[in-house]
Amino acid sequence: MAEPADYPPFQLGKPRFEQTSFYGRFRHFLDIIDPRTLFVTESRLKEAVQLLEDYKHGTLPPGVTNKELWAAQKIKQAIIHPDTNETIFMPFRMSGYIPFGTPIVVGLLLPNQTLASTVFWQWLNQSHNACVNYANRNATKPSPTSKFIQGYLGAVISAVSIAVGLNVLVQRANKFTPATRLLIQRFVPFPAVASANICNVVLMRHTELEEGIDVLDNNGNIVGSSRIAAKHALLETALTRVVLPMPILVLPPIIMSILEKTSLLRSRPRMILPVQSLVCLAAFGLALPLAISLFPQMSEIETARLEPEIAMATASKTVVYNKGL
Repeated sequence: MAEPADYPPFQLGKPRFEQTSFYGRFRHFLDIIDPRTLFVTESRLKEAVQLLEDYKHGTLPPGVTNKELWAAQKIKQAIIHPDTNETIFMPFRMSGYIPFGTPIVVGLLLPNQTLASTVFWQWLNQSHNACVNYANRNATKPSPTSKFIQGYLGAVISAVSIAVGLNVLVQRANKFTPATRLLIQRFVPFPAVASANICNVVLMRHTELEEGIDVLDNNGNIVGSSRIAAKHALLETALTRVVLPMPILVLPPIIMSILEKTSLLRSRPRMILPVQSLVCLAAFGLALPLAISLFPQMSEIETARLEPEIAMATASKTVVYNKGL
C-alpha cells in the first residue's frame, strides 16, 4: 500500500519537511513544538529509540513504514537532548514552551500591575527563557555556566528596568485619561521583553563576533571561521527574538480591549481572566512557529561577501552556517 505523500523516505537526523521554503520550516517547527509529545510514556520513548537504533544498524523488522520512523524520530528529538542523550525536563522542552509559558504571558499582561508584580512576572519570564535556552543548548562544545548566568542576569536587569521605567513614565503622564493610561500600560511588556531578548543574545554569543563561526561548503566540509557570518547569524537570531514576543504581547491587549467592551464580559467580569488566557494561548501557539520559521536553521551566504581567506579556501559560490537558537 502506498504511503501518504506527507511521509517521504526516512532520513535519520534530517527534517521531514523541506527547509528551503518558509512553509516547510513552519511545518517542521509545528512538529517540534507539538505538545502531544509531553504525554509520551517511558515505554513508548524506549520503543522509538530502539526503532531508530535498528534503522541505524540495518536491522529493522519487516513491515516498518516511513511514517513510523518519522514518528519515532519526532518523539526522540522532542524528549532527548541530541548531544548529551539525557531526558530534557518537561517544562524546558520546546514542546512544553507554549503550555508552560502561557501562564507567564497571562501574568505579564495583567492590568493594574504593581511595582512588585511587574518585577516578579518579568523575572519569571526571563528565568523560564533561560532554563529553556540552557536545556536546549548546543553541548558539543562545552560552554562555561558563567556565560549563561551573565546572559540571564543581563536579560532580567534590562527587562525589569525597562518595564518599571515605562510604567513610571506612563503613571506620571498627566495628559492621559485613566483609561488611556491603563491601555498603554498593557503594551509595556513588549519593549521590555524584546530588549531583554536582544540583550540575552548579545551577552551569551558576543564571543562569536570575535572568533567567528564555522561556515560549510556544499559537501558539509568546514571552510573556516567567519566573523561576518557570525554577525549575520546574531542579527537573524535577534530579529527572531524581537518578532516572537510581538504577536504574543501586542495582539492580546488589542483583542482584550475590544472584548472587555462587550456586554458578555461587562456583565461577567470573572470571565475576563479565562478569556485572556485563551487569547494568549492562541497568540503564543501561532507566534512561536511563525517566528522561528523566519530564517532557515542553516542559513546561506555568498562567499564573495565573506572574508577574503574564506572566499579563497573554497570553489563554492555560497556557504552555509548554523544560525543558532
